[in-house]
Amino acid sequence: MDCLFCKIAAGEIPSAKVYEDDKVLAFKDIEPQAPFHVLIIPKEHIASAGEINSDNSGIVAHIFEVTAALAKEHNLTDGFRLVTNCGVQAGQTVQHLHFHMLAGRNLGWPPG
Repeated sequence: MDCLFCKIAAGEIPSAKVYEDDKVLAFKDIEPQAPFHVLIIPKEHIASAGEINSDNSGIVAHIFEVTAALAKEHNLTDGFRLVTNCGVQAGQTVQHLHFHMLAGRNLGWPPG
């Protein structure tokens, strides 16, 4: 498999890690869209949110737990945004489930 995020999770490609456990990796986005912009990925390859099912949905709950811990650790008291894109038309550029966690500035709506 030639998945960029699988290679990052395996340590084959370096990243600026902010969190790691046996299931999840969080690292700084290389093109940040906010002062705080990390990507949170499952280490297991899941192509997108469209592939979540009863066998793998526990990872999403764990990602939300990690998100809450990161918000506390980084003192994101003014709020944050958590986004996942699903499919090319939605802007998904890497076909591996990932969540963008953004904070540190006012984030408009709708995102564009």
